[in-house]
Amino acid sequence: MKKFVLLHYGFEKPTPEIMAAWNKWLESTKDRTIDMGHFPRGREISKAGTKDLPLELDSITGFSIISADSLDDAEKIAQSNPYISSIRVYEVMSG
Repeated sequence: MKKFVLLHYGFEKPTPEIMAAWNKWLESTKDRTIDMGHFPRGREISKAGTKDLPLELDSITGFSIISADSLDDAEKIAQSNPYISSIRVYEVMSG
């Protein structure tokens, strides 16, 4: 099995329905989930300086690291995620 990172985009205030959908997805993927987390705040550092990143619809709000056979398999898992704006899937290459 390969590792894939799912980057979750978009923030809106969680409702009971949103939380129920996330809990259902987390339960359905628990045998493939290696790690996961969310980003409550962040900063962007560039040559122009540093700025705080607010939580908005285009913000990266969390990640999941999953095991899957292929990018297509990881995409199928991501499609069932109750994302707010979008979700991006990347294969993790070690070393």
